[in-house]
Amino acid sequence: MGRLTTHVLDIAAGRPAPGMRIRLSSLDSGTLLGEFITNADGRLDAPALQGEDFKPGRYELLFLAGEYFRRIGTTSGTGPDFIDEVPLRFGIRDAAQHYHVPLLVSPWAYSTYRGS
Repeated sequence: MGRLTTHVLDIAAGRPAPGMRIRLSSLDSGTLLGEFITNADGRLDAPALQGEDFKPGRYELLFLAGEYFRRIGTTSGTGPDFIDEVPLRFGIRDAAQHYHVPLLVSPWAYSTYRGS
């Protein structure tokens, strides 16, 4: 059975990013499917999508990275941050597979990949 998971690594600090808010939306229907907060390991406590809710389509994970960096004191909050919200748009083709979409982020850069 397929599922969607994610985790966030704070590459500036060299550790997981606990307490980062993430929103999951369907780009096909334009609906918000869920809001999550990463745990101490930078992961969600359960898959963001699974079972009957896990369907082929286009999705967006919106990582509220700027909010996270301001909260932990990495950025000053006195002006616009270089990295604020990080939208990752992706497609699910096969609902029988595991899609893992991690975010590696700092206040100045980010990257992602399809993990396993």
